[in-house]
Amino acid sequence: MSFQLEAEVAARGFGVSLALAPGETVAVLGPNGAGKSTLLSVAAGLLRPDAGRAVLDGRTLFDLPAGPWLAPHLRGTVLLAQEPLLFPHLSVLDNVAFAPRSAGAGRRSAREAARRWLAEVDALELAGRRPAELSGGQAQRVAVARALAADPQLLLLDEPLAALDVAAAPMLRRLLKRVLAGRRAVIVTHDVLDALMLADRAVVLEDGRITEDGPVRRILERPRSRFAAGLAGLNLVSGTVAGDGLLAADGAGGLTGTTVTGTPDPAAATGQPGIAVFRPAEVSVFAEPVHGSPRNTFAVTVSDVEPQGSHLRVHAGGLYADITVAAAADLDVAPGMALYFSVKATAVEIYPA
Repeated sequence: MSFQLEAEVAARGFGVSLALAPGETVAVLGPNGAGKSTLLSVAAGLLRPDAGRAVLDGRTLFDLPAGPWLAPHLRGTVLLAQEPLLFPHLSVLDNVAFAPRSAGAGRRSAREAARRWLAEVDALELAGRRPAELSGGQAQRVAVARALAADPQLLLLDEPLAALDVAAAPMLRRLLKRVLAGRRAVIVTHDVLDALMLADRAVVLEDGRITEDGPVRRILERPRSRFAAGLAGLNLVSGTVAGDGLLAADGAGGLTGTTVTGTPDPAAATGQPGIAVFRPAEVSVFAEPVHGSPRNTFAVTVSDVEPQGSHLRVHAGGLYADITVAAAADLDVAPGMALYFSVKATAVEIYPA
């Protein structure tokens, strides 16, 4: 059995179709305002779409506009939010036991289940505490236990690591990797590491639409959206394949009408939509145009300069170059400055969009 969802929310410009196989975890990536929280809210039953249908293991969750609409507690879904949202007046044990109790379990069996799940998230020693006595990482571990104690058919996670400090996040990430193994889940995240460690598959959501869907590593190695390219640390130019190059389209890094020469994938046929990608580290920056071995040279205007490890990242019209501090000083790089980005054709990969 599987989970399938199609939904439209006109006021938010949202229209998504998503399917999950049993035991599959999917990471949802995308910029702010892309519709990630809308997707989770629709799946959880917190937001009623204008039209669509969702089926979970053969059960119809909704079929709109005219069909059924199941209430959130009847769906077999659990939403784990950024904040733990524990009941302050209950102990940790009773917070976790609340889930099976709500499903009709007796007090004794609910507490047994709560102890089992607290042990699973390495938090059994916290059973007698109140939420106010917990650290952020401890509270989120308890929230994970409470979500799993509900035995959901579909677990929905809304950036569960976002509110944690840098010390607590890695521990919870390892915990989630263990407890999500073989479990059907949708995890919304801004962190590429979450997607790599926790998900079998990733989808990129932009402007209320899914623009990419596939294995996490494939999306990061061969992105087809500017957002995914940014996550992967790549420059991306979109356009039309033209022989061993790509004719840049409107909005492609300020290179409209420019031909970007590179190494085309055999599947990239002339005339079809294509993508060119190259790493910022492969880009050299000059004050004057350069020539020589087959290379691309783009006239750019610097928009920003920021630290990037031991280097500086120069932003210019949607393109990026990583250069040494010494090189930046020699050029006296600053926002508003006209420069030239140069990248060898052998460093540019071209493939179908």
